[in-house]
Amino acid sequence: MSGPVAPPRRKHSQDPPAFARDLEAESVMRSCTRFLGGNGPRAIADLLTMIPTDTEIDYYGVGGVVHDLETKVAALLGKPAAIFLPSGTMAQQIVLRVHGDRRGSKTIAFHPACHLDTHEERAYQRLHGLFAIPVGPRNKPLSAASLELVHEPVGALLIELPQRDLGGVLPTWSELNAQVKWARDRGAAVHLDGARLWESTPYYKRSPAEIAALFDSVYVSFYKGLGGISGCCVAGEKDLVDEVSTWRTRHGGRLFGLWPYAAAALTALDRRLPLMPKYYRHAVAIGKALQDLPGVEVLPYPVQSPMMHLRLNVGVKELRTRALAIAREDHVWTFARPFVSEGARLQRIEFTVGDATLNVKPEEVRTLIERLVREKKTTKQAAKRASPTKRTSR
Repeated sequence: MSGPVAPPRRKHSQDPPAFARDLEAESVMRSCTRFLGGNGPRAIADLLTMIPTDTEIDYYGVGGVVHDLETKVAALLGKPAAIFLPSGTMAQQIVLRVHGDRRGSKTIAFHPACHLDTHEERAYQRLHGLFAIPVGPRNKPLSAASLELVHEPVGALLIELPQRDLGGVLPTWSELNAQVKWARDRGAAVHLDGARLWESTPYYKRSPAEIAALFDSVYVSFYKGLGGISGCCVAGEKDLVDEVSTWRTRHGGRLFGLWPYAAAALTALDRRLPLMPKYYRHAVAIGKALQDLPGVEVLPYPVQSPMMHLRLNVGVKELRTRALAIAREDHVWTFARPFVSEGARLQRIEFTVGDATLNVKPEEVRTLIERLVREKKTTKQAAKRASPTKRTSR
């Protein structure tokens, strides 16, 4: 008797695409000449131009352009010292561990949509034994009122500005100060998840240093709104930064050469930090243009930073099909996949405003988003719907 027959091997063309990538959509996107979100696609040639040919290299994070970047960021944030790390995931785990060790409390309070809890496999817990207290409802911003409901010792409070998973929400300045005061009154450290701190400055009409002054430690990213290659800095008192440096080595983040990332970060800061007010004004104008569009909800409204979320009344497959059709017909790239799917016909997309967006007027953005949520009528479809329905005789 013959043994079980093995199932036929799938052809290579039938294999699923790489994780979190849509290869067909990426191919179509490359044919586009305009882009709705951010600074447009990240092309290697463009990224390499961000590294000056006279860049002075570092060795294991010491000296060269890394030192120059750390000095500049410390000055921008008004802190005595700053340190470069290859990833924000590494940076924030480390700085919260340092705060916890110093206060003898491994408990950290943060919003339920905190990046550490939702996008990092809870590494703060598995690697550092930190214990989290999610504060307040997930679909509402962190508030001092919600913090008042916490009745246990806390080693550190993490505040994210703006709150990315809520569409770039920012608390008022008085509300932010109330949250910081809550932590100070309890002897807790206050850490800023400032991955997009640069984007917060136009709303507050304050410099990065004025915002950072409220916090014991600040993390900032260089590749999100700024468009650098990768990496981040943590800024604070010198003894805190020195301790973060030790943990950077333990995490394997003291790479032999960090200079490409640091050089690109310096270029990105010089190029795009001055543009944040312009991005913000354009985002506000786009929010106004979209706020009464049927099938579209702008989150938050009014827009508070150079980013927003759009909740679209459309299915996932329809969204992709229409986005690719617009790309092929008009060579404009919009949004082919949701940031998160909230239902069969409810998709949330993340819309970051950057260099590319500045080339698209708010009224054209409205037209493009409308095409994503509504089926485009062909001439034949329009004629059919306009003609009277024929009755059949019995």
